[in-house]
Amino acid sequence: MQREIYTEEHEAFRESVVEFLAREVLPHNERWEQAGIVDRSAWLAAGKQGLLGLAVPQEYGGGGTADFRYPAVLAEEFVRAGVSGLALGLHNDIIGPYLTSLADEEQKRRWLPGFCSGETVTAIAMTEPGAGSDLQGIRTSAVDHGDHYVLNGAKTFISNGILADLVVVVARTTPEGGAHGLSLLVVERGMEGFERGRNLDKIGQKAQDTAELFFDDVRVPKENLLGEENQGFVYLMRNLAQERLTIAVSAIAGAEHLVQLTTAYVKDRTAFGRPLAKLQHVRFEIAELATECAVTRTFIDRCITEHNRGALTPVDASMAKWWATELQKRTADRCLQLHGGYGYMAEYPVAKAFTDGRIQTIYGGTTEIMKEIIGRSLLG
Repeated sequence: MQREIYTEEHEAFRESVVEFLAREVLPHNERWEQAGIVDRSAWLAAGKQGLLGLAVPQEYGGGGTADFRYPAVLAEEFVRAGVSGLALGLHNDIIGPYLTSLADEEQKRRWLPGFCSGETVTAIAMTEPGAGSDLQGIRTSAVDHGDHYVLNGAKTFISNGILADLVVVVARTTPEGGAHGLSLLVVERGMEGFERGRNLDKIGQKAQDTAELFFDDVRVPKENLLGEENQGFVYLMRNLAQERLTIAVSAIAGAEHLVQLTTAYVKDRTAFGRPLAKLQHVRFEIAELATECAVTRTFIDRCITEHNRGALTPVDASMAKWWATELQKRTADRCLQLHGGYGYMAEYPVAKAFTDGRIQTIYGGTTEIMKEIIGRSLLG
């Protein structure tokens, strides 16, 4: 079926993204994969191309549009290109809303121009060694000392952790447990006591720097508090729907691309004297995957439309996230199987997609957490 959510303007933007990838990313991606980090110049190039801060008001250097279809195009083309290191979606769609909706005027003028130009790379630090999807288990603390907080704790699995110049840290500002008493503090590169651990060695998304972060008596000025004190959990819940939709968009695009690659492969690859595509089992596999992708695509596109009009619920976002990412995982496994031994070779795109995509059902809230959110909405 013909997709109907995009206009000519969105397709023109898609062409510019494809051109950017061909010029600024793909020639360097293998080197970035080996190094475990991208060049900072790539962020500057993305800013120059107008790919950063799409939803940031123009007065701060951004694109000035809240139309989520533009970030969706960006996510689709990045996953189809098989590149993960330049985490524009994390920067734009996950961290950006915290800065645009919670920052005061002084903070916006201080942080957003660099956010849009690529001079300032961002990260968000939620996960801790003992607290992943359970945000209520966060132990990192920030104690009020008058004009500043003293921040102590550790975070792990932080994407952009090595490159980040600004880190939005989720910290406990009251000793009260549970969801109460969490606040969002912006920690800047160079603050005394802020240290980065190792660039973590992952099974996939090798070019994406993912780090441990440590905070040892870091003095964070009150001017770096985002929003109101002790309202962090509310802010996190408010923005998680877009984060989960962003992941779902990349997941369905990844699954569709895998089906396209595998369809072409089984047409060309022969076994027992004829193309694999002539085997009934292979045809059934491709038929099932293509149908699952088509059905999922319809739902995800509807979620994009709902989000654009401010009506996407946390439950619908959770449905989109768990279904699309589990489909991506299942599709990668089945497509690798159809490639046979070649699917296990790292130089084949299906092998990279298999390892790169495995994290999708984990970050942004695990599949199990998504099901819990949906179940609670239906059963109380």
